[in-house]
Amino acid sequence: MLERIAAAAPFAESEPISVSELELGEPGPGELLVRIEAAGLCHSDLSVVDGNRVRPVPMLLGHEAAGRVEAVGPGDSDIAVGQRVVMTFLPRCGDCAGCASDGRRPCVPGSVANNEGELLNGGRRLRRDGEPVHHHLGVSAFATHAVVDRRSVVPVDDDVPPEVAAVLGCAVLTGGGALLNATSPTPADRVMVVGLGGVGMAAVLVGIALGAQVIAVDTVPEKLALAADLGAVACHTPGELAEQDVQAEIVVEAAGNVRAFETAVAATAPGGATVTVGLPAPDARASISPLALVARAQTIVGSYLGSAVPARDIPEYVRLWRAGKLPVERLISARIGLDEVNRAMDELAAGHALRQVIVFD
Repeated sequence: MLERIAAAAPFAESEPISVSELELGEPGPGELLVRIEAAGLCHSDLSVVDGNRVRPVPMLLGHEAAGRVEAVGPGDSDIAVGQRVVMTFLPRCGDCAGCASDGRRPCVPGSVANNEGELLNGGRRLRRDGEPVHHHLGVSAFATHAVVDRRSVVPVDDDVPPEVAAVLGCAVLTGGGALLNATSPTPADRVMVVGLGGVGMAAVLVGIALGAQVIAVDTVPEKLALAADLGAVACHTPGELAEQDVQAEIVVEAAGNVRAFETAVAATAPGGATVTVGLPAPDARASISPLALVARAQTIVGSYLGSAVPARDIPEYVRLWRAGKLPVERLISARIGLDEVNRAMDELAAGHALRQVIVFD
């Protein structure tokens, strides 16, 4: 559980995240009790730890996860006990203007609940010594169990391993959705991905699965080598892009920093689109040329959660995975225990990790 934000790095020494026993309430109407099988560490977790995304504390982190349903709240439900489910970090109420946008805009009540550390139906199901503990993005998966709203999960079949299922819920939804939803690449299009963390590498995988020519960009040689092994047609450092004037019709920025965003915009070909999915610091500001946007007929698209409708998109990613076109397992760089989470945040902050996954017995 995150005790305080903006603790000094390294987190392995300052230990902002504690491991302790919490009280978990029973699922209410429209809610589920899920036994967590696997949970991924994402920059959205790190951004709360390092203070870039201010959230109320104490908060139980973890939003990319999969598990088995152990209990269903009162009332009718289409989810049965024993079902494997993928957690998603933005529930969709299905009734607001955001939900009517086919994924283009976030759910309004879901966003409010996430910002307040509550579940979609309101309130918190977590306590410590009788005091409430805030939920992280409606999931709070860095624990053996979670109570979640039914609208925060998507069921999957048993043949999808829990670690694969977990990564589908954030990395693949976000990175893949930048291509599947925010844009529509054709086999003739060049797709460039700037920033090869878990989300960026997922965008590489989905771009290749869609038949696009994928160009991978990062500063870390090992990540570029992995992208090449996965099927990227070219791999470059940001400096090489400018030197060689490499451009693409669709450029996905997945690093979440200003320099990466500016690099992505500069590398977007005339008539092309820059899709930004990274989450930089709230006070970050970029410099671009409005004239260039007009003269080159470029488009900049912001895409949250890959502009996804999870109930629609996750089955499509599962289909691609089953067909051998989406080797999501390659995104997993380490399997860790819950007691290693502070050190794992350091690995994530240093840019060494793709997806570290907490595996629960």
